[in-house]
Amino acid sequence: MSGNGPKHELPKNIERYLAALSKLYAQEGKKQLQTIIVNSQIRVHEEWDYDRWDGGTFGHALYLVIPETIFLNVVKIKDAIQQEIKDGINNLHNIQNEYIAVVFLEMEVVADQDWRIESGLLLSGQRTIAPEAESRVWEDEGCRVFLSHKSEVKKEAVALKESLKLYGIAGFVAHEDIHPTKEWQDEIENALFSMDAFVALMTEEFHNSVWTDQEVGVAFGRGVPIISVRLGKDPYGFIGKFQGLSCSWDTAAKEIVKILIKRDQMLNAYIKAVEKCSGYEQGNTLSEILPYVYELTNHQVNRMLSAFNDNGQVRDSFGFNGKWSYKYGPGLISYLIKWTGRSYKSSKSGKIELE
Repeated sequence: MSGNGPKHELPKNIERYLAALSKLYAQEGKKQLQTIIVNSQIRVHEEWDYDRWDGGTFGHALYLVIPETIFLNVVKIKDAIQQEIKDGINNLHNIQNEYIAVVFLEMEVVADQDWRIESGLLLSGQRTIAPEAESRVWEDEGCRVFLSHKSEVKKEAVALKESLKLYGIAGFVAHEDIHPTKEWQDEIENALFSMDAFVALMTEEFHNSVWTDQEVGVAFGRGVPIISVRLGKDPYGFIGKFQGLSCSWDTAAKEIVKILIKRDQMLNAYIKAVEKCSGYEQGNTLSEILPYVYELTNHQVNRMLSAFNDNGQVRDSFGFNGKWSYKYGPGLISYLIKWTGRSYKSSKSGKIELE
């Protein structure tokens, strides 16, 4: 959801319908489904779909982030569960011209709401961040990355945040992103407990701060991906378990994305960035990530194909059309073939279609 809050009625009332769905599953004896609903942390992507031929209806994407133990128990039947939850919500709500277009199950942390606690199924011990706090901290939709740094390099950290935004990453830089009316420590904690990944910008003085070490500890405890960027200091302590990136400030953004692209949050954020691409050079930069994308769902493949065919900035960038392959790479067609095993060709108009 955007920083201004939900624009539609269904996202505003999604908790109420999930609570009702939880009760329905309890009545039907569907404990596994109820456990997923009860222990989910919710995120809604508004206007995922729009059907202008059906009276102008809006479809939203619902993300349910659940604890690892639950996720691993259902991962083999994840598609069927996502479909059943989607159908369940759409059958329950009575909001006109809106629906849940797709449900995504993701593995992360447990949320905490009163109706969840009353169910007796909630896995306790996790911290919940209010939706309005998440919107305030992160502002933009995307993969949420906490950039841990010493104050002496705040300028460089802010520049890195801007570079990451091109790829679909919403970065958080303490002291830059904290609103003056908020207690700075509370806001940092809000970011730490709602981030998707953690990046330690390891300059020489990184260890000489109790705050950076505590931030690392939270990231390690939450089990989010941790990336350390060597900028004068090697990883140490808990963070020493993770391989450090050897790169400069100028190349750090691309190297960070190359690691995170293996995760759904980053992959979906990247695809959205391609869809929103507003210039040829931006398209060329985004295309540099294609070799590191190893697997896509059918839905993600269709989004990439539509982004190419519907956005002339993407279609005319050499990195995606492959016209200067010796410099920019083979283009999107080659990767579509790799991801799907199907044959594609370029039409006379320059668009990609199945052979």
